[in-house]
Amino acid sequence: MTGRGALFGRQSVLVTGGAGFIGSNIADRLASEGHQVHLFDALSRPGVERNLDWLQGRHGDRIAFTHGDVRDEDALSAAVGQAKAVFHMAAQVAVTTSLVDPREDFDINVRGTLHLLDAVRLSGRRIPVIFASTNKVYGDLADLEFRLAGDRYEPVDAIVRKRGIPESRPLDFHTPYGCSKGAADQYVLDYARSFDLPTAVLRMSCIYGQRQMGTEDQGWVAHFLIRALEGKSITLYGDGHQVRDILDVRDAVDAYMAAWRNIEAIKGHAFNLGGGPDNAVSLRQLLAHIGDVTGSQPQLSFEDWRAGDQRYFVADANLARETLSLPKPRSWQDGVADLAAWLAEERGLALCEAPRMAVSA
Repeated sequence: MTGRGALFGRQSVLVTGGAGFIGSNIADRLASEGHQVHLFDALSRPGVERNLDWLQGRHGDRIAFTHGDVRDEDALSAAVGQAKAVFHMAAQVAVTTSLVDPREDFDINVRGTLHLLDAVRLSGRRIPVIFASTNKVYGDLADLEFRLAGDRYEPVDAIVRKRGIPESRPLDFHTPYGCSKGAADQYVLDYARSFDLPTAVLRMSCIYGQRQMGTEDQGWVAHFLIRALEGKSITLYGDGHQVRDILDVRDAVDAYMAAWRNIEAIKGHAFNLGGGPDNAVSLRQLLAHIGDVTGSQPQLSFEDWRAGDQRYFVADANLARETLSLPKPRSWQDGVADLAAWLAEERGLALCEAPRMAVSA
């Protein structure tokens, strides 16, 4: 285990996976608000070192770093011992990877989370823990009927169409990734019930934004933008009519910070976190907008649906917005345009106007 930066006794906020996409954005917000931040990250994902360097360059000694893996119980316990709060973002994040190596997926997502929770329990202190869960805990929604409306799927049920999928939806884990994140989700909630720890869960839809290292398997909004900016083709799995409620990472960070501020009131509860019906967009709609903002015309190709893919997922995030007094999230059109501009600047590429992209079956 190696590290950079100083540790702060019990005055730091621990962010596991703190060099990752959402973790680095949370860390930046925390440090900007004057907190000492301890990042705990295995740096296993290519490119996240850039996020670490950016954070330390921006905030200096306010950022401490431990190069550690959540499967290392002793290292994680030591990090928890320094913490006044924990944002648990570290995870194996791809459905496809979980299908290749379900044991590693389990070890990181379930065993790693249990290591964290037990370190908090054994510390004898009521350290708040906010856990990053996923909408995959609701399964493939196979019991709902969908119809094709133009270039997107929509629920036949008018209430679901208007509001999205609520937290009252029965859990239905699909794929090893869905099982591991779902099990961790339930452990986090149960540690509030069984041990009176101040824990809470945010079940995220598709989060996008700055510092996202987009790949085909995870971070697909950034992946689409990167491919378009570089003039490369894009593969869609399914028919491209599938719908997601995408949420800008700045709005997601607002929710995480509000969850910490209100942790005693919300302990033991799970909340959906997504863009909601106003930010529901099909892949085809998103790609058309990307064509407008990047000025590129990438060729599209199509492959079969992948395991665990949902034709539609839009979160009913009203409970989180009302309970945590969250503002209305920014529009997906504005957020995607902001991300395109940031990616272009990061990669030394230009944005320009161009006609819409071509599609091939």
